[in-house]
Amino acid sequence: MTRIALIHALAHSVAPINEAMARDWPEAIRMNLLDDSLSADLARNGRGLDEAMHERFQRLAQYAVDSGAQGILFTCSAFGPCIEAVARRHAGMPVLKPNEAMIEEARAGTGKLGLIASFRPTLESMPTEFPPDVALELALAEGALEALNAGDADSHDLQVAAHARALSERGCTRIALAQFSLARARAACEAASGLPVLTTVDSAVRALRRRLV
Repeated sequence: MTRIALIHALAHSVAPINEAMARDWPEAIRMNLLDDSLSADLARNGRGLDEAMHERFQRLAQYAVDSGAQGILFTCSAFGPCIEAVARRHAGMPVLKPNEAMIEEARAGTGKLGLIASFRPTLESMPTEFPPDVALELALAEGALEALNAGDADSHDLQVAAHARALSERGCTRIALAQFSLARARAACEAASGLPVLTTVDSAVRALRRRLV
């Protein structure tokens, strides 16, 4: 059976990807690795994705490989260069950034794409990963992640959905939720905006399964 390592930098990313895997690829064996200090350290240390952060990602990936993983999916969108370095080192297996499959699917659409994040570093790093032919309108759902951390999931979803509605009013033709932790707000965003909503979670599972089945 196919063994997939899911490597998380936010605790809130664990449930959405495991739910999607159980629904869309139940036969895969899931291995979850969580280091929630990664995002906290990135947000407060002011050094960005330095050599020490790169080394932490290499060690996590090597542990997954040594444990028999045949594919690796990272679930936090703020660490793109670190994940790209892991993919280069383990070029013989699928190593996916959390957003790359969704970005590829976004290219198939037309019109302006509204991109919502609740973690500021994600909104700073992720837009550069889109090809230049994808027009972006950005929105930072400030306070939504804090609400989720405090256990107020309903408030989180309402805040994210409000941004989806605003993006629709600004002329976007579709919405993309930039983090795995945001996937829970998909239905609320669709209802608020009337637009199709892409999530990194569902796109990533589809991409991994295509490459390994």
